[in-house]
Amino acid sequence: MNRADFQTLSTMRVAEARVLLGAGEYTGSRYVMGYAIECALKACIAKNVRRFDFPAKDSASLYVHKLEDLFAHAKLRAAFDHDKITHPMLASHWNTVKDWSEQLRYVTTPTTEVVARDYFKACTARQTGMLTWIKKQW
Repeated sequence: MNRADFQTLSTMRVAEARVLLGAGEYTGSRYVMGYAIECALKACIAKNVRRFDFPAKDSASLYVHKLEDLFAHAKLRAAFDHDKITHPMLASHWNTVKDWSEQLRYVTTPTTEVVARDYFKACTARQTGMLTWIKKQW
């Protein structure tokens, strides 16, 4: 997979998360939105390596779902630290987004509407949404 593939996947996951949110499927919306962030971070990683291709499977540390690990591998910390000074909500939104886990697929306790909408907003808010910000880097 390459950078463009991950960008496309991220955009697709956002559209799916929006549909799920509108349909009242809050757990699914949050789950899928986390994958949008994951794909966006992987697009940033791909940008930094081998002519925009994602590293081979032998780079096991990149084949994870932990957003904090992917964020570190994407080498976004300096830009993030700089931008959060101008846009303090950026840090707040990252705190909302970063603890997402693919393990949400096994959660039997439903996500509330408030939590799902907050998560979606933390990802997509204009200027300070994490996905909005990551797209400026990819």
